[in-house]
Amino acid sequence: MRPNPRSGPILAGLALALLALPAQADCYVDYKAKQDNPLQLAYGVSQVSDDICGDTGAEAAELAPRLETDGWTLLKVLSSFGPEGLDERKASAGEFFLRY
Repeated sequence: MRPNPRSGPILAGLALALLALPAQADCYVDYKAKQDNPLQLAYGVSQVSDDICGDTGAEAAELAPRLETDGWTLLKVLSSFGPEGLDERKASAGEFFLRY
């Protein structure tokens, strides 16, 4: 069986269309933050940009300004994970679950 000469451009077009689709891998981080006067500590979970997922420095740089709007100081990004890690962290994060 000979290949159809018209299938090449069709397959190439399909491959390009698939490459143009945005990635749907959501990225989340869990973190520790504090407020002063009086001292308060918080554990939270936030979504960050997919393109910085796994780069702790970039994750912190994206998250810190969000926290600062309410007077919180980011202490540490603990880890990054996908949507599969949300359920196990929801109760621990409480009011700080996806707040920032």
